[in-house]
Amino acid sequence: MLDPVRLRVLVAVAARGSVTAAARELHYSQPSVSHHLARLEAETGAKLVQRVGRGIRLTEAGRLLAERAAEILGRMESAAAELTAHVGLRAGRVRLAAFPSALGTFVPAAAVRLADDHPGLDLRLAEAEPPEALRMLRAGDVDVAVIFRYEETGPEDDGIRLTRLFDDPTCLVTPAGTADTGVGDVGAHAASRWIAGCDRCRSHLLDLCSRAGFEPRVSFTTDDYVAVQAMVAAGLGVSVLPTLALSAHRSPGIRAVELPGSVRRVFAATYGEPPDPPATAALLTALTRSEPRGDPLRRHTPAVSDNLIT
Repeated sequence: MLDPVRLRVLVAVAARGSVTAAARELHYSQPSVSHHLARLEAETGAKLVQRVGRGIRLTEAGRLLAERAAEILGRMESAAAELTAHVGLRAGRVRLAAFPSALGTFVPAAAVRLADDHPGLDLRLAEAEPPEALRMLRAGDVDVAVIFRYEETGPEDDGIRLTRLFDDPTCLVTPAGTADTGVGDVGAHAASRWIAGCDRCRSHLLDLCSRAGFEPRVSFTTDDYVAVQAMVAAGLGVSVLPTLALSAHRSPGIRAVELPGSVRRVFAATYGEPPDPPATAALLTALTRSEPRGDPLRRHTPAVSDNLIT
């Protein structure tokens, strides 16, 4: 039987890269960390660390065990939180990871709704783009991940269940004062410089431009939708942004026109077989009832209750 304390030590060493840093994080002495690692090697019968100069590094076996240990520890924490949440949702914790424009728009409304309905629940929020949010979900670091997908996005891993929240239209973003000709036409900007976003958004941009018959000249890449708008306003290029990002922040120096037929679908993702734990189900309910509002460009489909397993 593997000792969770020793697994936690291994995970800390893997994350921090040294015994000294792991000891500092765990509030252990360095000899104590070394002792736990030695005992874990004895328990597993595998060489987990090797000395390199004055430091150490994980072996292939050590890296493999550290990855699995992170998942195990995350699941243990989730189980503890779920058991607490079963006490009438009067106490407990639920954790959510969401991409930036979701945190800047409808997630706070969902958090308020959850607090009103279940004041004893402790909601923890983390910012993460979809790939990282899903990794956190699989590892048990969060209970729900708010993600988005485009039509061309590949399927998610087995065990991920998706609850559709709404559709988020895409806009072509150009500097304010752009002539009406080509304002809503991606193909009219084949010779322009482009500003790309996160991996999924960049893939969608490439797909849009490919369908328009050209390959975009991407001059800048940033996940920050505020920075994207600032660069467009400064005349450094053009971009595409979802209207949710424009609801969270709208620069006066841009012009945004919705692209017909181009949307990203926003989902709340959970992991594992149903039913969801009570705290997770309560958070899903709050999310589906907290639709974005306030931006004239925002048009979305109503939330639906069916779950999709991918």
